[in-house]
Amino acid sequence: MDIKLFDSELKVMCVLWNEGDTTAKHISDVLKEEIGWNMNTTYTLIKRCIKKGAIERSEPNFVCHALIPKEEVQEAETNELINKIYDGSADKLFAALLSRKKLSAEEIEKLKKIVADLE
Repeated sequence: MDIKLFDSELKVMCVLWNEGDTTAKHISDVLKEEIGWNMNTTYTLIKRCIKKGAIERSEPNFVCHALIPKEEVQEAETNELINKIYDGSADKLFAALLSRKKLSAEEIEKLKKIVADLE
């Protein structure tokens, strides 16, 4: 993914991913409720996302459509985290995540299945 989204822009994208195509006003209403942002802040961030090619705007009513899927952004952000914090080592990230919490037998089985599917 060539688009770098900042945390504030990701909040706008999350509303679109969760709700689907919607108006800028609705995005603003959701983010006012969730974060306390005013309309101008949200509209500025939507316009930044449009300039970056992450959102497409259509009329009437300033309807926004996400141009990049959530999974693509998750993959890019995960890769950046692995490279920046864990020296490019996915196993170090995995070990760090697992050491933070005691896993249930069910969670362990899910992880085993994920690893088995990778092989």
